[in-house]
Amino acid sequence: MAWNIPGKNDDSGSGKDRRNAWKPRRGNGGGLGGLFDNFRGMFDGGGGSPLRWVGLALALWLAFNCFVLVAEQERGVVLRFGHFSRVLEPGPHFKLPWPIERVTKVAATQIKTFSDNVPILTSDENIVQVEINVQYRVSDAQKYLFGTRDADQMLQQAALSTVREQVGRADLDTVLGAREALAVSAKQMLQKSIDAYRTGLVVTELNLPNARPPEEVKPAFDDVNSAQQDKDRLISEARAYAAKVVPEARGQAARVRTVAEGYKTASIARATGDAERFSLLVDEYRNAPEVTRKRLWLETVQGVLAQNRTIVGGDSRQLIYVPMADRNGGSTAPPPLLTPDMVAPTVNAGADDDIRPGRNPRGNEEPGR
Repeated sequence: MAWNIPGKNDDSGSGKDRRNAWKPRRGNGGGLGGLFDNFRGMFDGGGGSPLRWVGLALALWLAFNCFVLVAEQERGVVLRFGHFSRVLEPGPHFKLPWPIERVTKVAATQIKTFSDNVPILTSDENIVQVEINVQYRVSDAQKYLFGTRDADQMLQQAALSTVREQVGRADLDTVLGAREALAVSAKQMLQKSIDAYRTGLVVTELNLPNARPPEEVKPAFDDVNSAQQDKDRLISEARAYAAKVVPEARGQAARVRTVAEGYKTASIARATGDAERFSLLVDEYRNAPEVTRKRLWLETVQGVLAQNRTIVGGDSRQLIYVPMADRNGGSTAPPPLLTPDMVAPTVNAGADDDIRPGRNPRGNEEPGR
């Protein structure tokens, strides 16, 4: 078809516009502004042009590729042409489009767990099955991705090696009964190891929840554990008994000391009073020897008769029985029961010689009676 056919000038003009869309416009002077004008002219060229939709798709792809949203539990590691560039904190960020920059997200706050059950030889040459439980998380995203080839595998191998070393230095009784100290030292050593390996991990918890002997010798170990428990129980009972008896013994000793002190004080006071009484009695004896001698005799007889039993006969007379001491220091046996006939001729005391307690030989009542 010829280009000079009437009515076809618009089409020829449209074709020229399409061909000139890729050329920079003189009014804008080239550069980014000219390129933008070229794209705008290309999109304005026709509603059904495929380049328009390709450009729109490219623009959307660039917009979404340059925008990165990092969650609160994550950290974003940016690589520029495969080389580490920076770490993105939680929140929205922009980056250069792929393939210039690429973002790798790492779960930084997630607690990971590693558990295993391994046989270990103790220092006293006993094999024991030790259960290991390690909890850890990512502390440095860059080291976690590029510090070592596989940080998780490295931590697992380091944990096994560390626990083997700690248990191998301890004896069987310590491993079975006191694993807390071993777990603390193993955690510290494990953290030093993974820091030296540049894993970017931090150990939050390391436990040795269970340790048991092999199944072949388990009955013997159960017997040993039962004996150890019996020993601990007996020791506890003995300590409880000692805690009960010792205070009682101390209290009894204190009571005995107090009684002894009271007896000492009473004896000293009694001796002092007797000495003072004797001194006063000597002074009275010097003033009136006869009266004092008689008074002492009456008081002595009164004291002796007051402590002896009285046997009453049939005729209402009284018989005073004075027990005599035998050669061995004891008192003689009581006499047989006296009859009135036996009592009558024995007691011949008259009214003037009445020696009843409380009366003097003359039959008068003592003063104060």
